[in-house]
Amino acid sequence: MGVHNIKSKEDFEQTLHKHRAVAVDFYATWYTPCKAIAPAFVECSEQDRFKDVRFLKVDIDQLPELAADMGVREMPAFKLFLDDKPAGDLVGADKDGLVRLLEKAV
Repeated sequence: MGVHNIKSKEDFEQTLHKHRAVAVDFYATWYTPCKAIAPAFVECSEQDRFKDVRFLKVDIDQLPELAADMGVREMPAFKLFLDDKPAGDLVGADKDGLVRLLEKAV
């Protein structure tokens, strides 16, 4: 399925409404921990057990209002939504924690 880059708040909201399970990586291109965990997020998006999860990336420098609306204060920040509602989050470059978060969707 892969990871989809969100370009607007409207795009983000439409995706939440359209998919039952959505995992979001709020990141900054210049921040080393975000760069370090990015391959793990992509790897998870390609795993069969997470095939029903829509994976999104939101660059907080391009969409600062969306990041603020979602309560992002530290990065990397991962948020899971189920049926358009928050279902969990994780702050930090923790691959095992990311997998545990995503397992809530399956």
